[in-house]
Amino acid sequence: MPQATYHFPEGFVWGSATAAHQVEGSNNNNDWADWETRDGHIEENGRCDLSCDWWNGRWREDLDRAAESGQTSHRLSLEWSRIQPTPDRWDENALDRYRTILQGMIERGLQPLVTLHHFTLPRWFAEGGGWENDDSPLLFDTYVRRTVTALKEYNNCWVTINEPNVIIYRGYMEGAFPPGKNDPGAAFHALCNLVRSHAIAYHTIHEVQPRAQVGMAHQYRGFIPAHKFSPLDAAVTAFNHQSFNKVFPRALADGRVRFLHKSTRLPAAAGTQDFFGLNYYTCDIVAFRPSPKNLFQARWYPPEAEPSRTGFNASYPPGMTMALNWANSYHLPILITENGIEDSQDGLRRRYLLSHLHQVWHALNHNMPIRGYYHWSLIDNFEWERGWTLQFGLWAFDRETQVRTARPSADLYAAICKENAISHAMVKEFSPAMLPDLFPG
Repeated sequence: MPQATYHFPEGFVWGSATAAHQVEGSNNNNDWADWETRDGHIEENGRCDLSCDWWNGRWREDLDRAAESGQTSHRLSLEWSRIQPTPDRWDENALDRYRTILQGMIERGLQPLVTLHHFTLPRWFAEGGGWENDDSPLLFDTYVRRTVTALKEYNNCWVTINEPNVIIYRGYMEGAFPPGKNDPGAAFHALCNLVRSHAIAYHTIHEVQPRAQVGMAHQYRGFIPAHKFSPLDAAVTAFNHQSFNKVFPRALADGRVRFLHKSTRLPAAAGTQDFFGLNYYTCDIVAFRPSPKNLFQARWYPPEAEPSRTGFNASYPPGMTMALNWANSYHLPILITENGIEDSQDGLRRRYLLSHLHQVWHALNHNMPIRGYYHWSLIDNFEWERGWTLQFGLWAFDRETQVRTARPSADLYAAICKENAISHAMVKEFSPAMLPDLFPG
């Protein structure tokens, strides 16, 4: 069997990702803190509570681990409600704390990638109508201007909004995220304001920091028709792709929002990405069903996919190629800003990591402009409506003791980062069953 090595380009960025509310803990001033207090909203009635205790300083030990494992960057987010706890008050201590974290990252050799909004909203902003408030783009812009001005010395790569398509679907179409609505009209209204918010933030960041790189992080989910010759299956597949995958990045490309048979023009949004932030997890098979309750469709994982223990996710490596080909159609440098799978036993995660990075290597060898990869996540954390029931971390986390434990996938990822490659020896050590797939002979 050949003992080859898949080398990544020199300077390829290796990192992992976290989000403020999910790891900081000790925050009761945002909409998710309210959401968690209501029965039935979070699996097993979970609460974020102290979480991984980053706000009190345990980010240091976690980012030590990231740096020691060969990572060269870390994607984190800022908590808007800490920086602007009320409409007329700014917390300079919070900005100082974020300044310390960013400085600490640089000292560890970790290039920051900073997300300005990752799902949570200040309580006052949510109570004022959230993204349905037509003042929301200007309110967001005020926060962005103050924050980027304060932190620009330590960061020049910004994600404005994380997964706006997930915000719309989970918050305004399915009711699983705040504000808990099932209202297509409200969804379109909020979507337009999210597009405006990104656009105005993009221009503000470049005004404050002209050489900054600015983008958003967009979740792509693959959709494959159950029967490729069925016009009905093709129609519902195309509907999913358009409404979930395409609507936001197309608006940032051409300034037009198209969603659920509604459209409007927002010219200021056109051309407002310097890079394409891509979050990819899995794919669905889609079939037409004559039931409006589920938007006339049924969905399931491809038969060759490997589901996670809970079924929340599934490993489908060809979907990574689908996602990258689609992202590349926007003709921008690509950062894979999230990719991972929940797996408390850690066998599937190692297979997922190797197989998906192998797809990335193939894309790079077809001259695709992929600049870096961020694994979700560095450490187990509070996974939104699923609470503490899903484990995505390279490091396991015990909530009772705050003890972190490296999983084998953490050692595998460290080997990949340090060698900037996937080698036959790595696969043999960490996931030998994958040798025939990765090194056929």
